[in-house]
This record gives sequence, structure tokens and C-alpha cells, in this order.
Amino acid sequence: MTDLSHIRNFSIIAHIDHGKSTLADRLIQYCGGLQDREMKEQVLDSMDIERERGITIKAQAVRLNYTADDGETYELNLMDTPGHVDFAYEVSRSLSACEGSLLVVDASQGVEAQTLANVYQAIDADHEIIPVLNKVDLPAAEPERVRAQIEEVIGLDATDAVEISAKTGLNIKAVLEALVTRLPPPKGDPNAPLKALLVDSWYDPYLGVMTLVRVYDGTLKKGQKIRMMQTGATHPVDRVGVFTPKLTEIGELGPGEMGFMTAAIKTVADCQVGDTLTEERRPTDKALTGFKPSVPVVFCGLFPVDAAEYENLRDSLDKLRLNDASFSFEAESSAALGFGFRCGFLGLLHLEIIQERLEREFDLDLITTAPSVVYRINMNSGDTLELHNPSDMPDVVKIASIEEPWITATIFVPDEYLGPILSLCTDRRGEQVELTYVGARAMVVYKLPLNEVVFDFYDRLKSISRGYASFDYQIDGYREGNLVRMSVLINAEPVDALSMVIHATQAEPRGRALCGRLKDLIPRQLFKIPIQAAIGGKVIARETISAMRKDVTAKCYGGDATRKRKLLEKQKKGKKKMRQFGRVDIPQSAFIEALKMGDA
Repeated sequence: MTDLSHIRNFSIIAHIDHGKSTLADRLIQYCGGLQDREMKEQVLDSMDIERERGITIKAQAVRLNYTADDGETYELNLMDTPGHVDFAYEVSRSLSACEGSLLVVDASQGVEAQTLANVYQAIDADHEIIPVLNKVDLPAAEPERVRAQIEEVIGLDATDAVEISAKTGLNIKAVLEALVTRLPPPKGDPNAPLKALLVDSWYDPYLGVMTLVRVYDGTLKKGQKIRMMQTGATHPVDRVGVFTPKLTEIGELGPGEMGFMTAAIKTVADCQVGDTLTEERRPTDKALTGFKPSVPVVFCGLFPVDAAEYENLRDSLDKLRLNDASFSFEAESSAALGFGFRCGFLGLLHLEIIQERLEREFDLDLITTAPSVVYRINMNSGDTLELHNPSDMPDVVKIASIEEPWITATIFVPDEYLGPILSLCTDRRGEQVELTYVGARAMVVYKLPLNEVVFDFYDRLKSISRGYASFDYQIDGYREGNLVRMSVLINAEPVDALSMVIHATQAEPRGRALCGRLKDLIPRQLFKIPIQAAIGGKVIARETISAMRKDVTAKCYGGDATRKRKLLEKQKKGKKKMRQFGRVDIPQSAFIEALKMGDA
């Protein structure tokens, strides 16, 4: 067991693309966790999606051994965290298991919205924070300006900020020395009853349910019988180990240490992230506080293309839920799509990632309905309903009022793009709260309705500002609004998956845009297809997809014109009949594309 004074637990936090995973690579390489031939870019991003998109989705924990300048060997437990606003919950969980943080800031771009959000989370978790200025080798780097910015915006003393280049490996030793000298060691009592926090869990096809734990008191050994305090389930521990980043089995984990264990956990429900583990024979008196439960803000339906895959989809969702505690789901059924699940996500990127993981890791074909937020409906009878699915909206006559969720958004943007950003927020019914300057960059705080942000606000923000704006938000509460349900009819049949709740002033332009997009996305058939957007019985927008024309007169050589006319008349009658009985299949890609509104 390592002496407590020689352990350091830290996480790496930063805005997207400021170099967290690359810094983690260099630290692993410097401490000899992997040999040079085993190294690859972003070693800890193990999922295919993470590597393709170049983003971190899951926080990963690694144990490294480092011999410091004072000749002592230290055990460093590193957590690499995601940077995207949709995965903030993953970050908060990682922070609760550590005593300190490395705050990585890009020396050319400076402090961004997510930098700020993550720092506040670290301060809430009572962390010692070491600022690190990355990418100082770039020609555009201005370390002095960024130092001043850290002090001005965040209020952290940045005089000792370590200047590094994670790409070239410049000054990595200085980071390790700062970790050892400036971060506090963990506290804990090896003789007390076992008390460990369940930080994360995931499903391994060979080892079953694996759990990542941080031990606070006592020791976790192989063969011990443990109890989960929330669920009351008991399990014998099969193996205990750490990631170096290779999976390495060890005898025991002592106080202050982080590692994984497997314990023949059969049901996913037994394993709740944030639970406290203790010994069955000698339990601890008080459970750890765990994490605040995450609140999903975006909901959408996931339905299997083949109805027989329903059970398979349920098992897959269970396994994913184990790996991602911020994702929730419940069963639902739809007239058009059959049986499926209503799922809750932290944002649109989160939705895309979950959908992609289900398709790749579990080999499922899915239909996704339009994402929507949770509305509160106050009925005339005095009851209040929560509306997750627009197609469940009660009759307008029975509704007294509808409330929608609002958020407080913080946007950092260079001065030259400020105008278009302000007009984008105003178009989305935003209310400006404050506008301040940090050097040449503006910090704008807006109150916005969440349903305006859910679809494509982030994409629009990035394209208007050429990628320079950064965005972060917190939920602010509910407000009453003039909201209506807009349904979409294709060939006179309503499509559940495309109906949405929308502000009355924007129903018409949004309906026109949606019909226009569907016209381009739905393939042409042999008959005319009308696409309509309607509120109640009133059609507010319409487009028509013209029929494909088969050349029925191709075989007519010469002869009378009436012969051709006869054939064309016959074709026309056939098309009319087809339009009555014809079914229009909308491709899955058209659903997602149609919902990405915007001017483009």
C-alpha cells in the first residue's frame, strides 16, 4: 500500500480542443506507462467515435509512477475529462474523486466558456488548481496576455502557470513537479471500515460489469464481500486492479487510491454511479454524498426499424446507461413507429453520440424522432402535466397555459463577430442580461428558451463566428409562453416523429422551412406527394414533391399523336390511383437533416 503523502489524485480540465488528451499522452509517456512503440495519439480515447470526432466522451483514469527531483517516487492518479458542454456531468463526477486539477488553457485562444464552467465545478469540489498554458510553441501564442486573462476572468493567480507544449513534450517535467509540490495528498484511514466511491461503471464483454472506484478509508481486496449502500446488493470481489493505461491486476487498493474492480455483478441496476461501497461484515456508518443526479434537457424517441429488435434495444440501452449515468430512458409506443423508448439526454451532441454508439456497438438500426424539451402544461382542471412528447399534447380547449424551460447562456466571442451573435440570440427570443469585455473578446450573457437552443443553436453559433465563439449554459427555470403544436403531414398522413411544440410567432417560418427541407430530402415517387405543416386543422405551409415520370411513349415510333396521348392518359389515371394507396417511406437521414434548421 502506498504511503498517503506520496499519492496525488488530479483531473485535467479544459475547453474543447485545448489539449487535455494530448497532455495526458505526454504524462503517460514521460512516466513510462507505455513504451514509445505502444503510444498512439490520444491513448485514452478508446472508443472509435472519440477517435473519429477527436473529442473525449468518457473520463478515463490512469495510474502513473513518477520519481521526483527529491528522489521520492509518487503515485499519480490521472483523470482525463471531456470538454464539451453536453458531457459536463462526466466532468463533475471525475472532479469529485480527485483533490486537484490541471487547468489547461490554450495560449493562443485564451479562456473560453467551457474553461470557465469547468473551473467553477473544480472550485465547488474544493480543488487546488494549477493553471497550465498549452501550445506555447505556436506563432500565435501570447502567454502573457492569457495569464492576465486567467487572473481577470477566473480570479486565479497565474504567475506560476506552467508553460508547455503537449504536442512536442516541452516542459512536461515541470507539470509533474508542480503536481507533486502544489497539490495536496489525499486523506484517509487504512484501519477504518471500507468506504469507497463508485465513480464510473461500464460493461466489458469478457469481464462483465467493471466499476471504477476511489477508496477513501479502509482497503479493497480480492475475495472481500462488499455491499452497495444505495441498493443494498452484496457481491464478492473477483479482481482488483488499476489502468497503467494497460489493465493491471493488483492485490488491494488502499485509502486515496483509484482503480477498478469486478464483482460478478449480474444486474446493471445494482451498480449506480455515485453509490458508496463498504464491507458487508464491517460497514461504514455514513455513506459518501455521491453526485447530484443529472437532469436530462433534451428528449427524443428511439424506435427499432425492425419491431423484433425491441428486447435487444432494451438490453443495449441498459448497458449504455451503466456506462453513462446522465442518460435516461423509459418505454413508449407510437402509432406510426410501434414500440420504442423515450430517452433523455444532456444535449444534441449527447443524443448523436448515444445513437451512434447503439448502432455501432450493438448493431441496431434505429429511427429517431424529433428532439424536444420538457414542457409543463397547466390544465383548466388545475392539474399540471409534464409533456415529453409533442404527440401526447392534450386538446387545446383543456389547456390553461403552457410553460417552457429557459436557460442562462454564457458566450465568449471575438469582437468582430459580436453583431451576428447578438442578432442570432435575439432571433431565438433571447433576452440580454449583460455584455462585458475581456481584452478584445466579449462575454455575453443571455436568457434563452431551451427549445430554441436544442436544435441547431450550437452549429449556427460556430458557423457565424467561424468557430471562435464558445458557449456554455445552465438551466434557469420555467416561464409561460405562447406555444402551439405543429404537426407535419406527408401525403395527408400525420408523421408523429416530426411534430413539435413551437412558439406561435415562429410556427409559420419554421413550418415553411421544414416543408422546404423535406421536399429536398424525401426521394421522388411515381406519384405526387404533398407535404404540409399544420396547427390543429389549419395548414400553414405546403410543398409538393412532383412525380417521377416514366417515359411510356418510348416505344411509339411514328404514327398518330392520339396514340401517345392515350398512353399518357392511362399513366395519369394510374398515378392518381397510386396517390390514394401509395405509402411514402421517409429515410432516417431525412429526419435528422430536416430538424437541423438554420438559414444555410
